[in-house]
Amino acid sequence: MIEQANVVSIFGSSQAQRGSLAYEEARQIGALLAQEGLTVCSGGYGGVMEAVSCGAKEAGGLVIGVTTDWFSHLAANAWVDKEIRTTTFLERLRTIIEVAHGYLALKGGIGTLTEISTVWSLLQIRSIPPRPFVLLSDPWQGLFDFCADELIIRQRDFAHLHLAHTPEEAVQTLVKSLRAEMS
Repeated sequence: MIEQANVVSIFGSSQAQRGSLAYEEARQIGALLAQEGLTVCSGGYGGVMEAVSCGAKEAGGLVIGVTTDWFSHLAANAWVDKEIRTTTFLERLRTIIEVAHGYLALKGGIGTLTEISTVWSLLQIRSIPPRPFVLLSDPWQGLFDFCADELIIRQRDFAHLHLAHTPEEAVQTLVKSLRAEMS
């Protein structure tokens, strides 16, 4: 159990449907994070955000949802304990990044890709303190390979990303990194 209340921000699709693999993996990850004493943070809406929130709450954890007036037609999901309301999409992204002690990217789309590239860039230029950033390999292994093969990225910059193959491995990688930072 991690001794202080650390926050892990989760990135993933709002389109993941209940019962889908992406939804169920997110729900499992939420539960595993809560069992480690971690607070789950997400964009606070549906899909992966709902699933990770649900899993965390079912395991007795705390959930932060960062919502925005930009999506005024949407309400935070039912499992959010603390809603942080922002006025713009960019303020929402900044808040999700700044409140976290670590990050975990699950299956997503353009928004998730934006979150991954933003956090990776901020870590690379040291605009935020070093923090663990784990990507659940399906589908991010392909992105990682593409970046290594086709883009101009220094090898040392890949050290900011950790690929995990299972929800359990993803959470354990985060926990191990967070514990190392605390010691």
